[in-house]
Amino acid sequence: MRAVLPYNAVCRVQARGCTSVKVYSRHLPCLFPQHGPGKKHDRPILLADWQRQVTHTHNWCLIRGLFHSDGSRTHNWAQRTTDGEQRRHEYIRYEFTNRSADIRDIYTGTLDRLGVEWRTRSRRDGVHTVSVARRASVALMDEHVGAKY
Repeated sequence: MRAVLPYNAVCRVQARGCTSVKVYSRHLPCLFPQHGPGKKHDRPILLADWQRQVTHTHNWCLIRGLFHSDGSRTHNWAQRTTDGEQRRHEYIRYEFTNRSADIRDIYTGTLDRLGVEWRTRSRRDGVHTVSVARRASVALMDEHVGAKY
């Protein structure tokens, strides 16, 4: 932010492994044109060319940021009957939930570029969730994203 707004005071507060950056400027809408009035899922969220270039260069940073704002890492299980016997299968799943189709498209497009397999499910109330549950894809997410803190 210092490079973009050199005369603006930038405050960083460290807490439990997190860094909070606070920036104030009337020019932030020029830098982040997707910000605006109303709900995110009711208006277009489009990346400017320079934002697309940055996010394509730093794919895992984008995934980590989106996940840490609207995602969860859960321990799931399923029960199946095999040879007449009920068996429990446990696995880790990463889920990302956002009502904005544009934000979900940015997330899933980045997952595609990284080779992470995903699926989506929608509920009647309009909630859309992107799920990563395949073992190899979960391993990639564990390596580059990890649990929320």
